[in-house]
Amino acid sequence: MEKIDCKRRVVVTGYSMITALGNDTDTSWGRMIKGESGIGPITRFDAQDYATKIAGEVKGFDPEKFIEKKEVKKMDQFIHYAIACSKMALDMSGLDITEANAHMVGVWIGAGIGGLMTIEKYHSMLLEGGPKKISPFFIPMLLINLAPGQVSIMTGAKGPNASTVSACSTGTNSIGDAYKIIARGDADAMIAGGAESTISPLCISGFNAMKALSTRNDEPAKASRPFDKNRDGFVVSEGSGIVILEEMDSAIRRGAKIYAEIVGYGVSSDAYHLSTPDPEAKGAYYSMKNAIGDAGIKEDDIDYINAHGTSTYYNDLNETKAVKQLFGEKAKKLKISSVKSMIGHALGAAGGIEAVATVLTVDTGIMPPTINLEEPDPECDLDYIPNVAQKADIKYALSNSFGFGGTNATLVFKKWEG
Repeated sequence: MEKIDCKRRVVVTGYSMITALGNDTDTSWGRMIKGESGIGPITRFDAQDYATKIAGEVKGFDPEKFIEKKEVKKMDQFIHYAIACSKMALDMSGLDITEANAHMVGVWIGAGIGGLMTIEKYHSMLLEGGPKKISPFFIPMLLINLAPGQVSIMTGAKGPNASTVSACSTGTNSIGDAYKIIARGDADAMIAGGAESTISPLCISGFNAMKALSTRNDEPAKASRPFDKNRDGFVVSEGSGIVILEEMDSAIRRGAKIYAEIVGYGVSSDAYHLSTPDPEAKGAYYSMKNAIGDAGIKEDDIDYINAHGTSTYYNDLNETKAVKQLFGEKAKKLKISSVKSMIGHALGAAGGIEAVATVLTVDTGIMPPTINLEEPDPECDLDYIPNVAQKADIKYALSNSFGFGGTNATLVFKKWEG
């Protein structure tokens, strides 16, 4: 039977990010393209006895700017970030959710871990004071799907509402899943992305036990160094990245400003190991290949890759290997960078933040740098835009996310040409 292509086109009409560089898009992006670092000493708890004493903390965030004071205490911080980003992205888009269209506007926001800080807090309260100390809001505070749930309640969006949970690929999967919902006609608009806030004793000690984190405590700003020979692990961070996706014709009809088109989404599994990527890099290879195929374009059409680029030995090596396998000679000409060098690894929020950065790249032509790339790993020998942002006309860009469990996801964004 002949396959009928009924895929509707999907565009980005709004976006927002909260990162270690700033509490809004303009601040985060402005510092990002200047090559500044948001990594510093941990202040959320006393990290004196921990191997890693640094993180990419969001600083000075006030949830009461976005949420009623009485409601703030009913939510974990990752939900605060999701709501704030969603509201800022909606404001940017100008999308008005009404009784007439609410059933066709959905929310798809994920987190990799969710309310870990809430779990730690209330576990201590339980041990110290018994079960009567536990709040009736404890469970709703920590559940990952309460991020889209709360956004839905506050915006009135009554369409598809759920969370994708896929470790470091969560934000990318969430946006990709939302894209497909619109493309197949189950919604006309989606609020999509990721949020995370887990800079806590359990998180840091857990990743330290895996030997996954950088211990460059004396030089926090230089700790996250993707593709550099002297990288020694990633830096945990937090925040949120949200995009407003809309069916193209409806966005045009309402006169929305369009910042990019999302044209492809690819997923794959390494089927190899719980935390180490497949040494043959086939998972990352097929994630990118599938996304490009879904977009209906060729490898040669890609101009830029926003890399997963975690600053761990195996990830950076394998992502490089996958790019070489897929793009062949073109790999040497590709522009690639990792914004994690500046903001750290925001886990389930990373893909959402990096999708926003990729949209900004195709819209503005500014490619953020990979900072701290001082002595390139000989095996990571591609053009990672070292230390200083560059400008180029970017028509198609990839955004990669690869997570624990071998879960891989890639998005393709296209420059909006009207």
